[in-house]
Amino acid sequence: MNLQDRLSTVEHRIREACGRCGRSEEEIQIIAVTKYTTMETVEQVLLSGIGHVGESRTQEAQSKWEAFHPRGTWHFIGHLQTNKVKDVIGKFEYIHSLDRLSLMKEIEKKAADLNIVVNCFIQVNVSGEESKQGLSPEALFSFAQEVSRMKQIRVVGLMTMAPYELDAEATRPVFRELKRLRDELNIRDIFSYPVEHLSMGMSNDFEVAIEEGATWLRLGSVLVGKEAHES
Repeated sequence: MNLQDRLSTVEHRIREACGRCGRSEEEIQIIAVTKYTTMETVEQVLLSGIGHVGESRTQEAQSKWEAFHPRGTWHFIGHLQTNKVKDVIGKFEYIHSLDRLSLMKEIEKKAADLNIVVNCFIQVNVSGEESKQGLSPEALFSFAQEVSRMKQIRVVGLMTMAPYELDAEATRPVFRELKRLRDELNIRDIFSYPVEHLSMGMSNDFEVAIEEGATWLRLGSVLVGKEAHES
């Protein structure tokens, strides 16, 4: 199956999931996760009409961005080391992994140097797995208060990774909790604007994520093939 066939299958599954929960397909954005893929695969993704590309390793991400920008909108979806912020800021329009004060301060500093505002998702470790990055749910609101003071960071949503489950239904509580946290964030009016988005759902569980409110899906293997990794 080639990329176009896989995309058609994914789009059909998205339509079916939206139909089950009364949502519109227009609410859902696909990020093609091209981590570990070849330059040729990225080229195919961009030619297919998928406008959003996700990378999570700074060195590899930078080389791909340099090869293909200004085509596509670029998302940095992996753990971002503070000393690598300089390699991402100004290139990647979205950062999905804001999860600590030191990273926040470095993004703010580097973005101020470039006089830009960076769209960020706050990463929350809803499942509590030690292997996963992100804030604990209990730490989200105090962290959000700190971020709200930053002038160069715009929080557009929350992000999480569910545990890998053979039965995708088992991921539902994780996605449901992230949506609850997003809604609570807005009720508390911490930011001067609504935090709209939920970056959640990968190849094995994206339909459940849609049913629980996902607006951005990070799709690797189901879309670009087995070479991709979504985390």
